[in-house]
Amino acid sequence: MFRILFYLVFILSVALASFGIILSSRLRNNSRSEAFSTLLYYQVFILTFGFYGIWGQVLIKTFLGSYISSEALNRFSNIALLMGLPFLVFAWLVLIQFSSGLSGRKNPKWFVPGFLLVNFAILFLLGYHFSVNKAGNPSILMRYYFIIFNVVYSLFASYLIHLSGRSRSEIHEHDKRIIAPFISLISFLLSALLVFYTDQQWLALVFIFAFFLGNIFLPVYLSYGTLVTVLNPEPEEDMPFEEFCKKYEISPRESEIIREICNGLSNKEISDKLFISLQTVKDHTHRIYIKTNVKSRVQLITLVKEEKLVK
Repeated sequence: MFRILFYLVFILSVALASFGIILSSRLRNNSRSEAFSTLLYYQVFILTFGFYGIWGQVLIKTFLGSYISSEALNRFSNIALLMGLPFLVFAWLVLIQFSSGLSGRKNPKWFVPGFLLVNFAILFLLGYHFSVNKAGNPSILMRYYFIIFNVVYSLFASYLIHLSGRSRSEIHEHDKRIIAPFISLISFLLSALLVFYTDQQWLALVFIFAFFLGNIFLPVYLSYGTLVTVLNPEPEEDMPFEEFCKKYEISPRESEIIREICNGLSNKEISDKLFISLQTVKDHTHRIYIKTNVKSRVQLITLVKEEKLVK
């Protein structure tokens, strides 16, 4: 029974990884933003680590466990994990770059070489420790290395998403409030699973499934849960939206509400910003839906985007 579950999780891992790569490639091709290119790199690096560093250990223990000693088995397994850690370091790097780009920020020029220098120095120390400390258990040290740095860099990435740079953000403020905490939440979930892991095979499979599922959250959400900014606040970009309002007989007040909906504001936030009651916002929104023949905010934003692209 466990072997069947093992193969099922492996197949799901391959499927999730392929899905994440496909969605990231589509986002990069459909957007001019460099942020979505780094998202694709992040998917490649983190999923490569998943197969090389995580599944590599599982496959070594599964298929070589009956043929070599436990000491040699652990050594091969630890080497596989150590060799996979550089992919993890690059994944953390591009996650931070992606988060900066998403919020319209640029990292200083020294950031990339400094980040790589510090992290590869840590990997060198880990490798040196393994080579001289024969009696210890390297897998435990590497486990806590993953837990600590994955949490730290995930929290840093979440923090960067909340910040606003000089350039316009690639996503709405509403989406920032969803993406940032989810990045941290996924990191904490994976860390909790590793903390409680003590060689239970079923928990290892749960961790692997959660790892692959959690790391495709970004391309899935950015593909199906949100839209990139569709309204440019600069005056020369206003004419297509004015024509959109004329086409659907949108009133000036309704046009203001459409703008704020496209900026990611909730009904309550629109009410506070425009100094009108919450019920008035709901009434205007209902009439906008009827005029444009849509049923939700996402459909309305999609319609505005499509009309804007046509002009």
